[in-house]
Amino acid sequence: MVKGKHYISALDIGTSKVIALIGEVQEDNQIHIVGIGQAPSRGLKAGMVTNIDATAQAIKHAVSEAELMADCKVGSVTTGIAGNHIRSLNSQGVVKIKDGEVSQADIDRAIETAKAVNIPPDHSILHTVVQEYIIDNQPGVREPIGMSGVRLDTRVHIITGAVTALQNIQKCITRCGLQMDQIMLQPLASGQAVLTDDEKDLGVCVIDIGGGTTDIAVYTNGAIRHTAVIPVAGDLITSDLAQALRTPYAAAEYIKIHHGAAHPDLPDEDMDEMVEVPSVGERQPRQISRKVLASVIGPRVEEILELTRNELHRSGFFEDMLTSGIVLTGGASMLNGIVDLAEDIFGLPARIGVPPEMPGVSERVRNPRNATVIGLLYAARGDTEGNQIAETGAVYHEHKDGFWGKLKDWLVNSF
Repeated sequence: MVKGKHYISALDIGTSKVIALIGEVQEDNQIHIVGIGQAPSRGLKAGMVTNIDATAQAIKHAVSEAELMADCKVGSVTTGIAGNHIRSLNSQGVVKIKDGEVSQADIDRAIETAKAVNIPPDHSILHTVVQEYIIDNQPGVREPIGMSGVRLDTRVHIITGAVTALQNIQKCITRCGLQMDQIMLQPLASGQAVLTDDEKDLGVCVIDIGGGTTDIAVYTNGAIRHTAVIPVAGDLITSDLAQALRTPYAAAEYIKIHHGAAHPDLPDEDMDEMVEVPSVGERQPRQISRKVLASVIGPRVEEILELTRNELHRSGFFEDMLTSGIVLTGGASMLNGIVDLAEDIFGLPARIGVPPEMPGVSERVRNPRNATVIGLLYAARGDTEGNQIAETGAVYHEHKDGFWGKLKDWLVNSF
């Protein structure tokens, strides 16, 4: 690190890619992004580590690339976690206020009381997020210190994760010679990057559709109310395309990103555009319309959104509670027509969540695919919004102008 400068770093270990960001915190507390690195991820499945060596290599590559751009060395990172092992619940704790005035000690005791819940022995608490305080039956208190009262009631949202999943992530980071400052649930990070305070107050659901998981976070009255992780996401869309079109996986991923659409009935002249689809083996490539592609992609996207809606209903959060509607982010949120499909399924307004502008290499970073890592960078700065971060456990045929030439260029530029 350069003497006299304050650097922070974030690491998004995803199923399809690993992204590292380095930011310099300015005197006005603004983050100036000075380094970004990215590497394809080969050691995760549905958000969980399945190959420590492969994951560590991807982390090292991404961090080294970011360090080279930033001209500094990284010693520690803030990272994220997802996977279907994540569990969440709401709890509350009540204590008597000492000396008739709320102090930090009273708040700490109330939070500890709220955390006294039964969790599986193989799980550890990731976050204890304060939703609100109630003082002598007065609800909606957000800053209780100094207020007079007799009884303090604290309502919290507790998020737990499998100890082994946490340990495996930590092992991957340690093998790269790095320390883990903190670990944060990915939908919380995504929400912090793309949601406004008004949306959180009125009620909103952020849906981060990544490569291996779809992450959900629900906010009402300015606080987090529900989180969940669904192990169905963009990689399955790519698999569907690869199987339906009989094309290699890498080609299917390229086609999905550059020509994919989530709705076959979009009023778009480009839907009749023909797309070159390479075949496996020595077979000749074929031409398929974007409308046919959408007929393959659409059902899987619809399934993801319906699973999300079912999860919300199961948890007691219905559409009338989400006044601000749905915010879609993550790589798959960039599919053409996904907003219209989400509005049809939820019966609510929807938009694409794009991180705000930041000084530095912002145009390269400001993308829904990077919502999680930008949220993690905010967390590294200390933007916890009053949340208590609790304990953590620790072979193609090259043709310059043809499809494969474009695919090669895309792979080189992406990774």
